[in-house]
Amino acid sequence: MDKELIPLIQWEMATLTHPVCGILVFASVALLPLILLPSTPSMWVAGITFGYGYGFLLTTPAVAIGVSLPYFISYLFCDKIQGWLERYPDHAAMLRAAGGGSWFHQFRAVTLIRISPFPYVIYNYCAVATRVNYGPYITGSLIGMLPETFVAIYTGKLIRTLADASSVEQKGFSILQNVLNVLGFVATVVTTVLITKYAKRQLEVMKKEKEALLLQ
Repeated sequence: MDKELIPLIQWEMATLTHPVCGILVFASVALLPLILLPSTPSMWVAGITFGYGYGFLLTTPAVAIGVSLPYFISYLFCDKIQGWLERYPDHAAMLRAAGGGSWFHQFRAVTLIRISPFPYVIYNYCAVATRVNYGPYITGSLIGMLPETFVAIYTGKLIRTLADASSVEQKGFSILQNVLNVLGFVATVVTTVLITKYAKRQLEVMKKEKEALLLQ
């Protein structure tokens, strides 16, 4: 904490103004998914620098852009993506369960896929190939990615809190406050894991229902 984290946070706060840091965070969250890289570290920075409220306001529109650009770009490579899906039939069956059906069916399936452990940067490019419309795709993506976004920003905020508590200038933080912060983080992660497991089970049910309909 003293040798690595605190100096890094101090460097970031001294070197980058809030507007510059906000632009960098927004751009990285919006553009990193294009090259199949996760934007979670950028969300940590949002939590460290801006906290919960402004962190969410900054990252939410960036997340919307980050999942939308690959969706529209994938129209250019739809055939190749179809071929890739054929090589992974188990994953393809789960993703194809989101296609077809009503708006709510697609929305629910996309939300579950986003919550599940399936890599979201890959799904950004696969959604079009599974015939998911943009409306349920973007709505389900934003809602389904809320737990991940919250945990990432919470992590950044917790890092900042612990760094402040460990610094020489901030000795006012009590051990109880630090314990409560850590317990809150653990509770958030455990809740997210349970939601993820539930989403995975529901996706398996949807996949089996889709396969049953195809056999009829």
